[in-house]
Amino acid sequence: MIIEICANSFESARTAEKAGADRIELCVELSVGGLTPSFGLLEKVISALTIPVHVLIRPRTGNFTYSGDELDVMLRDIQQCKMLGAAGIVSGILTPDHQIDIRSTSALRSAASDMEFTFHRAFDWCKDPYSSLDELKQMSVTRLLSSGRENQAIDGIELLKELKSRSEECIEIMPGGGINISNVISFKESGFDSIHLSASEKIQTLPKPPEVSMHGPLEEGVISVSSFQKIQAIQNLLK
Repeated sequence: MIIEICANSFESARTAEKAGADRIELCVELSVGGLTPSFGLLEKVISALTIPVHVLIRPRTGNFTYSGDELDVMLRDIQQCKMLGAAGIVSGILTPDHQIDIRSTSALRSAASDMEFTFHRAFDWCKDPYSSLDELKQMSVTRLLSSGRENQAIDGIELLKELKSRSEECIEIMPGGGINISNVISFKESGFDSIHLSASEKIQTLPKPPEVSMHGPLEEGVISVSSFQKIQAIQNLLK
């Protein structure tokens, strides 16, 4: 089973590879679901790691419905990823009523060209998962990252198994969302070929809270990094 780690920094990406991860999804700002990383970070990660690096293309938080200008930014980001040698793109666009925006997503898929393309968890907002899966199959998307339309993938595992059955091996179904050492074996036993998780832990980097907040409701000084111990434990369990 392939272990894909959602890494939010160079430290997390390097730790994931050392712990035995098979692939990286590189992003920043995990606390808001992930955003597109800087290209300095991407270049450093690609140059230092030997495992495949997939890149999240998500220009902002809020929703998955983007303007024409935002789509242009996403397309430019994909071209830069291609130039830097990324192995894959992770992205997706929805309409305002939470259906797959076929035209815009097809543009992203076309820009990705021969790179792998994963449609991310925007899928979990779609009203009809089965027709949405059919649309992704028609776009020749490589894989679908989904929690089965639940907050935790383990709670959506029955839908995930149904999607896998309906995929007809045209598109890989990759569970993601709350996967950890306590539930990962359920996904292996259900026949999934890969899983997606951050395996992260929080670290406080400041000795005391600052007088002026820079993060609003977020915890000052707390960073999230992928844990070597968590990844290795899962890797050993799946062997």
